[in-house]
Amino acid sequence: MTAGAQKKKKGTTPSAAATTGLSKENIEAAINDAYNANKDSKEGKNADYIKELANVDPNIYGIALVTADGTVYTKGDLDSRVSIQSISKVFTLARVIEEHGAKYVMDKIGVDATGLRFNSIVAIELQKGKEINPLVNPGAIAAVSLVNGADSAAKWKNILQTHDEFAGADLQLNGPVYISEAGDNLRNQAIAHLLLAYGRMYFDPVQSTDVYTKQCAINVNARDLGIMAATLANGGVNPITKKKVVSPETTAFTLSVMATAGLYDDSGQWLYAVGLPAKSGVGGGIIAVCPGKFGIAVISPPLNAAGNSVKAQKTIYDIVKKLNVNPYLVQPK
Repeated sequence: MTAGAQKKKKGTTPSAAATTGLSKENIEAAINDAYNANKDSKEGKNADYIKELANVDPNIYGIALVTADGTVYTKGDLDSRVSIQSISKVFTLARVIEEHGAKYVMDKIGVDATGLRFNSIVAIELQKGKEINPLVNPGAIAAVSLVNGADSAAKWKNILQTHDEFAGADLQLNGPVYISEAGDNLRNQAIAHLLLAYGRMYFDPVQSTDVYTKQCAINVNARDLGIMAATLANGGVNPITKKKVVSPETTAFTLSVMATAGLYDDSGQWLYAVGLPAKSGVGGGIIAVCPGKFGIAVISPPLNAAGNSVKAQKTIYDIVKKLNVNPYLVQPK
């Protein structure tokens, strides 16, 4: 090939965005189409085992897609905030990996999916506190106990700051949700004490459970969650603030656990259909991460039987399909 031919080829090479279909027009069209297709859905119902969640407006529906270079696309309700709930487990896990290393988390908590309910006590008994996974309640409470901090106040400050840095915002505690959960978290307290009995709780069990309950009650909107997901998509650097929150290595390990255990009992079905690491919360949010490309978040409180937002799942599925970003879908050369 001649130098002139090489130069011509270079000049006509399409941009990365055009090659992957992630142009501004394509992203906006995908979001608009998904929003319009799902906005009238009435499937699912709010979580009510946490009494305050039953009172959340079921019509909240917001979408935020944030690219790894910091472009923000939104649709719907971006003002309403809901409690982050189990999505918080992702960011506390990332903090523990960053502070102590990936092997430490594998040794002290475990990373295999339990195959049982997110708040299962049987899972602890079967494994004697091992392989309990940081994205279900036992492993998440254990992760809180491992976060750096001399006392519960310091641990909570560390966790809240981590969430703030991922979101690029000063996030606040939802007081009514925290009070509601704290008054009815006996099962989580029992889980923490059982882990202690097996030597798998690394700080006071009552205080660890309380900090865990607080992190689940952090208030977020769809834009907050979208930026948090995009920070993971961008290798641990917040694409809006440009602050390094965690390392690329920490991000990779975190995404791996999200892929295998992010949507409770439906984690396998989710990965089978969508192909992206994701995490849901019973507050109605779901985040998903397309590594190197974007993070996406959808908030809609009505849940299915597994505890995952019905509308959020469908919306993300539609957008991923429209943008053709399922990493397992490869066209033969």
